[in-house]
Amino acid sequence: MAVGLEAMAEVRPFGHMPDHRAVHEYSLDNGCGLSLRAINYGGIVTALKCPDRDGRSANVVLGFSELTDYIERNPNFGTLVGRYGNRIAGGRFALDGEPHQLALNDGANALHGGPAGFGKRWWAIEPVPQQPDGSVALDLSMTSDDGDEGYPGRLAVTVRYTLTTLNEWRIDYRATTSRTTIVNLTHHGYYNLAGAGSALDHTLTLNASRFLWVDAQLIPTGIKDVDGTPFDFRQPTRIGAHIRSGSPQLMAARGYDHCFVLDRGTGTGTELRDAARLSDPASGRVMDIATTEPGVQFYSGNFLDGRLRGTSGHAYRQGDGVCLETQHYPDSPNRPEFPSTVLRPGETYQSTTVHRFSTH
Repeated sequence: MAVGLEAMAEVRPFGHMPDHRAVHEYSLDNGCGLSLRAINYGGIVTALKCPDRDGRSANVVLGFSELTDYIERNPNFGTLVGRYGNRIAGGRFALDGEPHQLALNDGANALHGGPAGFGKRWWAIEPVPQQPDGSVALDLSMTSDDGDEGYPGRLAVTVRYTLTTLNEWRIDYRATTSRTTIVNLTHHGYYNLAGAGSALDHTLTLNASRFLWVDAQLIPTGIKDVDGTPFDFRQPTRIGAHIRSGSPQLMAARGYDHCFVLDRGTGTGTELRDAARLSDPASGRVMDIATTEPGVQFYSGNFLDGRLRGTSGHAYRQGDGVCLETQHYPDSPNRPEFPSTVLRPGETYQSTTVHRFSTH
C-alpha cells in the first residue's frame, strides 16, 4: 500500500496470522513528541511514546516485539475489545424476548467478546491524510458476521486512532448492525508512564463517587459509594496505597478489577467528560482521559506473573501496567437499571475517548 508522506504514517511488515494474512505495523507521529504504532491483528497498539518532564521519550504501554506472542499469549495488551468489553454472566442475555448464548471464555462467563473476540481478528487499516489542524490518523475497520461468538446481527465496525498536535490520542468508535444486538467497544491498553518497572507508584484520580460491587466471579451485584473504601480515588491516590488492604473486594479480584461509575453531571450523556488522571511522579508524565462512556474499568495488572517477556526484554510482573478501559458497565444486558448497550438496525453506535499526555 502506498502511503503519502503527508499522512506521516510509516508501514513495516509484522508477520503473518495462522490463516496466512499479512500483518503490518503502522506508525503515526504528531510532530510534537507523541507517536503511536498499531497492527492489523487485534487493532493492537504496540507502542505509544511520549516525552517526560526532561523531554526524554519512552514507550508507555506494555506489549510484545513479535506477532507470535500477541497471537499465542496476549493478556489483551493494546487490543480493541468487542463485541462486548468486560463480562456477561453465564454468557447469556435476552433481546426482545429472544434468548442468546455466547461463547464462554472466563469460567462460566463471557469476557471481552469471547475466545475469538475483536482483539484476535484481522483489522483493515488505512492511513488518513493529515488534517488541516495538523492531526494524523489511522482508520481501522472489520465486519463481524451474524452469530459470531453467539452475538446476533452482522456488525460493521470502524475505529479511528487520531494523534492531535495537543498531544492527544483520540479513539472514535462507530458501528452499525443488521439485527438488534449489544455493543460495548473499548481499548485495552496497559499503561506504565514510567516506561518500565512497577506502575503501583503511579497516582490515580477517578471522577467517580460510585463503583460496581462484584461477586467471586467479578460479576456486578450492585452499585456502592466509594466513600470510606479503598476504591476512593476522587483525590490523587497512589495505586499501591490500599491494594493489599485485605478488602474482600480486592481479594476477590487479586487487586483492582472494578468498573467505576463516572460522575457525569448534567447534560445528555454524549459529551466528553473528564474520567481519569494517571500520573507518574518520577518521570512527570501525566495522562488525562475524557470519554463519552458512563464507566471506566480500572484493572491493576493483577495476573501479570513474570512469565511474559515484554518489548523491552524484561519480564512483566503484577502491577507493571494498569488499564483504564472506558466502557458501559459489565453485564448490562442482564441489568435493566444499567445504561443500555442495545443497538438496533438503523442506529449508529458512537463512542469517543481522548487520552491527553502532558508533564508536571
